[in-house]
Amino acid sequence: MALPAFAARALGPTTLQPEQGAPARTTCPRRHSRVEAELAASRPGSLAVSVRAGPPRGVSHRFNSQQLLDKPLKAKSSSLAGAVRAPLFALLPRGRRRRMHDLRRRWDLGSLGRALLTRGLAALGHSLKHVLGAVFSKIFGPLASVGNMDEKSNKLLLALVMLFLFAVIVLQYVCPGTECQLLRLQAFSSPVPDPYRSEDESSARFVPRYNFSRGDLLRQVDFDIKGDDLIVFLHIQKTGGTTFGRHLVRNIQLEQPCECRVGQKKCTCHRPGKRETWLFSRFSTGWSCGLHADWTELTSCVPAVVDGKRDARLRPSRWRIFQILDAASKDRRGSPNLNTGANSPISTKTRNPSKSGKNFHYITILRDPVSRYLSEWRHVQRGATWKASLHVCDGRPPTSEELPSCYAGDDWSGCPLKEFMDCPYNLANNRQVRMLSDLTLVGCYNLSVMPEKQRNKVLLESAKSNLKHMAFFGLTEFQRKTQYLFEKTFNMNFISPFTQYNTTRASSVEINEEIQKRIEGLNFLDMELYSFAKDLFLQRYQFMRQKEHQETRRKRQEQRKFLKGRFLQLHFQSQSQGQSQIPSQNLSQNPNPNPNQNLTQPLLQNLTQGGNPNARPKETRASEKQSPGQEQGDSHSSNGTSDYIGSVETWR
Repeated sequence: MALPAFAARALGPTTLQPEQGAPARTTCPRRHSRVEAELAASRPGSLAVSVRAGPPRGVSHRFNSQQLLDKPLKAKSSSLAGAVRAPLFALLPRGRRRRMHDLRRRWDLGSLGRALLTRGLAALGHSLKHVLGAVFSKIFGPLASVGNMDEKSNKLLLALVMLFLFAVIVLQYVCPGTECQLLRLQAFSSPVPDPYRSEDESSARFVPRYNFSRGDLLRQVDFDIKGDDLIVFLHIQKTGGTTFGRHLVRNIQLEQPCECRVGQKKCTCHRPGKRETWLFSRFSTGWSCGLHADWTELTSCVPAVVDGKRDARLRPSRWRIFQILDAASKDRRGSPNLNTGANSPISTKTRNPSKSGKNFHYITILRDPVSRYLSEWRHVQRGATWKASLHVCDGRPPTSEELPSCYAGDDWSGCPLKEFMDCPYNLANNRQVRMLSDLTLVGCYNLSVMPEKQRNKVLLESAKSNLKHMAFFGLTEFQRKTQYLFEKTFNMNFISPFTQYNTTRASSVEINEEIQKRIEGLNFLDMELYSFAKDLFLQRYQFMRQKEHQETRRKRQEQRKFLKGRFLQLHFQSQSQGQSQIPSQNLSQNPNPNPNQNLTQPLLQNLTQGGNPNARPKETRASEKQSPGQEQGDSHSSNGTSDYIGSVETWR
């Protein structure tokens, strides 16, 4: 086959002749170059042989490159042979020749770099082995002299040390410094997280502002659900009362739970074995005293409704409510036997008994005034009016002159925030103070009875007093703490924990600082009441938690004392049994061998006889009441143990 003209000019006048024994020239360029490379490598004095004989460029002559070149010898010799045969490369384009040259150079440098890295790591490991061996020979020399450790044990020890060092390096890399919790002792104690701490993402340290007595902080109601006690829920608008009311009827562990049917808002909450309700709220009895009845309405209506109807599940008519409230107000003003100041700020009690002897425990929920105000504005925007609210005070509802309306139509839907704030008769202003105070002290809704400043002061003091003497109140911003205090107050547990919702409709309203200050100015009484309520609420929570910790600590101490007394009792009983087996002749020879025996004999008599039960300490009786399931033998031994402990302390 004839070569092209440009190939003939590139080859020159001399033509390549195949050697003897060489295979015939093929038409495939790759196979042809491979055959030529093999022939070039087999000739003595070729360039491939010279490269094979010496080390690569940049490598010392002491470096043994023979082993490195044995493996890639075939590929390297092929590339070098191709480089020698320049006429063969002339058959390829210039760009392809450049790429093939770069590829061969990278292959050679990559092989050399991998070989150097392998040899370097091997040398490093060898030197490290010698260094560690010398260190361990210095440290464990005496041990090796006592018992020579074989080579396997040395390797195992070295592997353990290397593993430990690797773990330390990884630990420092994952969690550097003292930030890693694994390096602290708290990780080993595995503390139980406190679900009530910093639930509002605020500081866990609370600094009280008001001074409250122990009676104000301690709230434990002996609620008798089988008797005549009744929980009355005062529901203030937009404070989360709907959610809390559902918890009361659906989420409490009771002997006879409330019956809630699908599609009905009200549930039947009867006492065990009776057809009487123990809860007076929206979801149990409905709005029996009017829509969102306030403190003034509830304290006059609830006793009359419960005394007039043994079953408070039936809602009386609107006219019947007016009659009940009018009769209650007249009875409160005219009867000398009743406490006329039962709703006053000074004489408000946790329990408000009725004529039939029922005890009413009032509860409510408060909320931050700014958030509550914005939430009510959004609710009014959607068409809420609360027109069905009676606002009955002193036996009558307010007149249109005493309580004008802020809108002319059927509702106030779509009103802007500025218009909502501009209405001077808006009941949303200071709503929490007005609904928690006794309005009869200021002439109900008649603003001409006393000056405005004096009226505000009386309303605020009345609301604070009523709130402080309530059986329970919670805060919307502290759901878990609210649950905890309710459970400790009424000794009733909820099935599932409360959920803290930090995103509400009010939080989605973006207002500037000027509007916020104006809302705070419109609700200045609510702002002061909420500050007072929050301080009292958090102090009650801390007080109840400390009391719980003290009770737990006292129980642990009593258990330790009981176990210590049992151990000493068994110890002296075993000693007395051992001494009774001594022959009487030894006793006649040595009448008083142990001077402490005279002291232990009366103690043993107290242990065996048990002592007088009336002379036992109060702590022992309390511990016996807390554990009534113990056996008779344990009770007698505990009596003797308590006497024994007192005797031992006296003897010491």
